[in-house]
Amino acid sequence: MGDYLDMFSQKLGTIDRIAQRIVKEQTEYLVELREYGPIYFSWSEVEEQLNKPLDGASNCIGSCCVALEELSEGMFEDILPVLREYVLYIESMKNVLRKRDQVQAEYEAKLESAAYKKEEKQGTPTDVEKCQDRVECFNADLKADWDRWQFNKRQDFRHLLMGMADKNIQYYEKCLAAWESVIPLLQEKSEGKSEDHS
Repeated sequence: MGDYLDMFSQKLGTIDRIAQRIVKEQTEYLVELREYGPIYFSWSEVEEQLNKPLDGASNCIGSCCVALEELSEGMFEDILPVLREYVLYIESMKNVLRKRDQVQAEYEAKLESAAYKKEEKQGTPTDVEKCQDRVECFNADLKADWDRWQFNKRQDFRHLLMGMADKNIQYYEKCLAAWESVIPLLQEKSEGKSEDHS
């Protein structure tokens, strides 16, 4: 169990670093997008012939900014807290395992002590029985908690990854729709140009 927790903790650390990097890159990209929108708008005011396509590009970039902000908020609200919660849970599980190991060691020490004393009465001394009961209770509780945690972990990560995929799909759909809204403006401009050359 301890080895599994160590390995899982390492994997969560890797996922957390990747999520932090994604958030950082999204933030940098958002800063760049916010700079481009006003540039296209200013350019559209100067260029009379390209006014509509440039204004459309500016609006499109604004829509992409809003979609990216929503995606980034989802990372902060959904993914990072769950990862941190699991890291904290792993630490608490390690503490529980250490405590269980202490109780197990205490039980084994008392059992050895009872064997060395070679008590005349039959059976096991009561303090050894109490220790044995504590170890059995610890193991039963730990196993029940472990099974419940494994089930919840699978559900949580399935939900987390599916939600993240859905949000990314929604983001790209919004960006695609925004860019597709500019296409008629570009086609309108190119048709007007070809008519001028005729």
